[in-house]
Amino acid sequence: MDGGERPRRKLRLGDLLIQSGLISEGQLQLALDEQKRSGAKLGRAVVDMGFVSEQKLLEALSRQLDIPYVDLRQFKFNEALVQRLPEALARRFRTILLVEEGDGLLVGMSDPLDLYALDELSRLLRQPLKPAVVRESELLDNLDRFYRRTNEIAELAGQLDERLEESDFDFSGLSLDNSDAPVVRLLQMLFEDAVQMKASDIHIEPDEKVLRLRQRIDGVLNEQLIKETRIVSALVMRLKIMAGLDISEKRLPQDGRFNIRVKNHSLDVRVSTMPVQFGESVVLRLLDQSAGVFSLDRTGMPADMLARFRTLLQRPHGIVLVTGPTGSGKTTSLYAGLSELNSPEKKIITVEDPVEYRLPRISQVQVNPKIELTFARVLRAALRQDPDIVLVGEIRDRETAEIALRAALTGHLVLSTLHTNDAMTSPLRLIDMGAEPFLVANALNAVLAQRLVRRVCEHCREEHLPEERERHWLEGIGGQSLAGRRFVRGSGCHQCHNTGYLGRIGVYELLEIDAPLAAALRRHDAQGFIDAARAQPHYRPLAAGALDFALAGLTSVEEVLKVSASLSDERVA
Repeated sequence: MDGGERPRRKLRLGDLLIQSGLISEGQLQLALDEQKRSGAKLGRAVVDMGFVSEQKLLEALSRQLDIPYVDLRQFKFNEALVQRLPEALARRFRTILLVEEGDGLLVGMSDPLDLYALDELSRLLRQPLKPAVVRESELLDNLDRFYRRTNEIAELAGQLDERLEESDFDFSGLSLDNSDAPVVRLLQMLFEDAVQMKASDIHIEPDEKVLRLRQRIDGVLNEQLIKETRIVSALVMRLKIMAGLDISEKRLPQDGRFNIRVKNHSLDVRVSTMPVQFGESVVLRLLDQSAGVFSLDRTGMPADMLARFRTLLQRPHGIVLVTGPTGSGKTTSLYAGLSELNSPEKKIITVEDPVEYRLPRISQVQVNPKIELTFARVLRAALRQDPDIVLVGEIRDRETAEIALRAALTGHLVLSTLHTNDAMTSPLRLIDMGAEPFLVANALNAVLAQRLVRRVCEHCREEHLPEERERHWLEGIGGQSLAGRRFVRGSGCHQCHNTGYLGRIGVYELLEIDAPLAAALRRHDAQGFIDAARAQPHYRPLAAGALDFALAGLTSVEEVLKVSASLSDERVA
């Protein structure tokens, strides 16, 4: 199958790039020097050094070697065929099986010049191979999708169950340094699978006859059932040891945290245990410290709104609130803003529960109600530390609200979050908490409300014409006729795990407190405040922002209706 191509494949990459006119002799030498220094492959070196784009490199390889270039984003995989190649070999040789042809296999390779890999794989698979050139990042993403840890998790759960059956419980297997214990390997697999799937939470939930392992991916829970219910106690005990919790206390909820390194990712894991009918339920919130803090440019905020929000952050005093339900990305937005404000000239203090991301040069304090280290107490102390900017993780009560508002009036910029559904109701919620209306009116600069909506998967997107009832609802949101307008939805494929969605994007609503709004707040006139907010020229509601994304083909009608439904109960008519 590939006998006639061997002489061509023996051509060295550097010679091929020069023959193609993509780089010069001097650039090749610089790339070779960098390759020796870093140990990276030559192709990666020339791309990273900016000598040639990855796309042009791949096209040159395809043309010179007379092999196909395959765009994996659009490729329809045969999952059973992919799985024929063991994961260790697929990752070692950076390759994935694409098509079984009559005379052999077509394999996608990030380095089709690797003759050793081709020979070794051909020997192991006992079939002739023909290489295709693919983008390395797309190859690795697909390896992560196909080689999930679900089978290994089920297998390790069975091994652990057998171990527990042999001896009612083996405490030695839970020692912190016993990395070969089945419970340790099972947890390692759980975390590795969660990292691969970009999960934000892992739920361990014992039921009467099964153990439910669930991961929250793009805001939606995905479930795996394990029949070995006996392993729950071993998993919970191991997690309690890692988080420094009391392993003997099974009747009361406990909270803790630990840090773990998984596949070059540093994870902060927040552990919450709760007694349930058939044991203890555990939820693990995963915070990837390796990913760093988001920049405001990457939040997806519209350009005009982003410019206004940045201007608000540069004000010397006042309070800016970020609001939305749990899991809507409030903390991410606050940290993105905080990272822009972080400079040697400014003293920044954060008061959080818990500290989610670690930032240099910033004094971060974690509250601890057990020793009466509350938000209000820490905030009072923080104001005696001569800060310019204070971040309050969440305003939960009247005392914290009033201290934050007074701090904003005395020359400090205060950033905080509030659990309300939209921007309009947030100032009114502060007043309902017991804060004085004149304080809210004078101290509050703006409220940013947000949601996360799921992106339609690019690999299986298709046109969608909404039902008449849905169209009327959408027209009510957008205030315009949508007759004949087409939307998109995902049909479901292996890339998105048959959900039709891949990733999420932020939807935002920014309300700036101007003179008419402040006057309505001082009068505690809720309806007047809402009318004045709707009359603002720059104000655009959350649901309308979600509709903009749907019209642009980024999200679906279903996601727009979810955002709209979540707001309807909070709005004053």
